[in-house]
Amino acid sequence: MPRPIVLLIYNLLLPIVLAVGFPSFILKGIRRGGLARNFRQRFGFFSPELRDQLAGKKPVWIHAVSVGEIFLALKLIEAIQARSPDRTIVLSTTTTTGYAVASEKATDRLLVIHNPVDLPWIASKVARLIDPSVYVLIEAEVWPNLVGSLKKRGVPVILSNARLSPRSARRYAKFRPLVEPVFTRLDAVTIPFQADRERWNAIGIPDEKIHLLGSVKFDSTSAAGALEEKEKELREWLSETGFPGNARVLLGGSTHDSEELLLAETARELQEEYPDLQTVIIPRHAERGSAIAEQLREAGFTPILRVDPTGLSGGSNPVESSTQQGSVWIANTTGELRAWYQIADLVVIGKSFGGEGGQNPVEPILAGKPVIVGPNMQNFSDVVGDLLRVEGLVQAEGVAALSEHVRELLKNPDTGTAMAARGADAMARHEGAADRNAEIICNAACESRN
Repeated sequence: MPRPIVLLIYNLLLPIVLAVGFPSFILKGIRRGGLARNFRQRFGFFSPELRDQLAGKKPVWIHAVSVGEIFLALKLIEAIQARSPDRTIVLSTTTTTGYAVASEKATDRLLVIHNPVDLPWIASKVARLIDPSVYVLIEAEVWPNLVGSLKKRGVPVILSNARLSPRSARRYAKFRPLVEPVFTRLDAVTIPFQADRERWNAIGIPDEKIHLLGSVKFDSTSAAGALEEKEKELREWLSETGFPGNARVLLGGSTHDSEELLLAETARELQEEYPDLQTVIIPRHAERGSAIAEQLREAGFTPILRVDPTGLSGGSNPVESSTQQGSVWIANTTGELRAWYQIADLVVIGKSFGGEGGQNPVEPILAGKPVIVGPNMQNFSDVVGDLLRVEGLVQAEGVAALSEHVRELLKNPDTGTAMAARGADAMARHEGAADRNAEIICNAACESRN
């Protein structure tokens, strides 16, 4: 389908989608906090100070949707700055939580903004104000009007770490006449897995634009900040709230609805055999903390929140030793997951039992922890396949199998250590992925300046 027709359809439908989704967006922003902070940036209104910081800089502009993509972007930024310390970088994000995490890293050389609404006049204005040397999209989100405005200005557009799940690939292929005119405007697509090449080919991206570089997400040679201080802070909080010093930690990472109760009940079942077992839960969406606590309380557990419902740090009061066996620690915060993995003894990956698609299983493996995933890991099918081939993690067939897998790893901790080591070896090919992506980005930025 001709690109002008696709853009016409998109621009006719977008205002309707925005109008329908706006109330939900506002409510979610209020729940998560920080909605009003620089909100006008979404409509292309930049402060005089920000305009001055951007003037004449021709920055690298990187866009990341939410918290997960922000951490990936920060790895890229670290690699770019190692190559070019004086280069200004703009990091845009869609969600309030992503903005909060990114803002913690802001400097004179790293400017954090809200991503503009993709209406033609707003996209054109923001493209002019930022005037980047290159525009980098993380993973798979492409905004047609913004990309079009930047291409008119001669700005190269790169889709970085472009993982495309089989499910997404099928959906894109189904609507290829609509998506191909948008995606073919990309100058380069960097992919983590060979299987991604065929999927991008299937929606019209030619082979010469695709670069197999490994996954930035799984690149352990680059880090988005030191973990030691955060780990120390988390251990202090556990101690202050009555967590037994000699306990083994069953940790649920990025959990979704129903998985928190599943983990708590699994631990309660196994505590007769392993009384040193305690449960820590990190929900995928921190704002669910109070609801999770209420659900666990109704089931007879004692929830301890890292942040209490009033938003104050420190969380719940400490528990007495007599109630520790029924206690569940809930880290209802954002940006601490990688540090929590350092503390865990055994990790269960969220959205794989109570949801569909799964969450990232590699970070805890790189932290040296044994990992159990559920049957629903569709969004990470390539990496899970690699790990299963080398017995680098355990995949449970369903909810009923979880307790047995946990029991086996508690009974034989050396088995879990060896499993994590095999998994880490399988992920070694991703090391240096951030730097390889940075090279392509910096080259494109330099070429566009000439």
